Amino acid sequence: MISGSPIQNIPVSARDAPASIYVAPSLAAALDALNEYGPAGAPLAGGTWIMRSPIRHEPLRSHYVAIGRIAELTAVRIGSDAIEIGAAVTHAALAAALAGLPEFAGLAAAAGGSANSAIRAMATIGGNLAASEFAAADCVPALLCLDADVEISGRDGRDRIGLADFLAVRSALAPGRLVTRIIVPRAERKTAHARLPLRRSGDYPVAIVSLSLSVDAANRVQAARIAVGSVEPSARRWPRLEAALLGRPLDAAAAARTAAELTDEFVGRDSVDAPGWYRVSVLPGLVRRAAIAALGS
Repeated sequence: MISGSPIQNIPVSARDAPASIYVAPSLAAALDALNEYGPAGAPLAGGTWIMRSPIRHEPLRSHYVAIGRIAELTAVRIGSDAIEIGAAVTHAALAAALAGLPEFAGLAAAAGGSANSAIRAMATIGGNLAASEFAAADCVPALLCLDADVEISGRDGRDRIGLADFLAVRSALAPGRLVTRIIVPRAERKTAHARLPLRRSGDYPVAIVSLSLSVDAANRVQAARIAVGSVEPSARRWPRLEAALLGRPLDAAAAARTAAELTDEFVGRDSVDAPGWYRVSVLPGLVRRAAIAALGS
């Protein structure tokens, strides 16, 4: 039995209208509802992806479980060893919470610079990660280069997996399972996030480069994590470039030249927004911009 706040007969078009939206008062209630609804149900947080389903010619689900009033899912907890981000934390809230934390400058830039202010106030981090068809998500590459883990909860308990592993299975997440937290370890590092918008600030990016670097006293790179987004259907790390930068002084121009030699491993996605070859071609410039930002952090 589901108890909470049902919202019936939402006035969308009759053909696509969901039968119900259930506002869950707790995580346990949300998981119960998702289990009861099965494949006919789905979580609803910011709704910025779901509301555009008709544009993508995707059918709406019969039931949605709203999770935005669950306290543990809307909190950012900053600890000495890690930060924990609730899945229903908005991009705007995350950017504000990370202000003054230099090691998360890249993630703050990703959250605070994605889309536009109206979307940032609604779109959630969990939704950003879970939308498997959304290739241009800013926070995915930013979190990939920070070695983030994803917590997935169900009535039988909670599992924690690396973000890269989650991206590989997110489209097959079983009904009744819900992304609940993102856990990011803290470390002394330089981070940055560079994106190339399609036309103007706020548009979806053609390509994204996020990086996290540890350097020694001589500015030599001791550890490197570099992730690319919006170029291929899913964001991923760039291990060859990471390896090429190790042991070398951090130099933006040199990093861009090295990146230009290694872009052949990417197969850019074609879309109405930009051809695949163009997405790949801008990567060296974004590496340069990200390195400059990291040097200044």
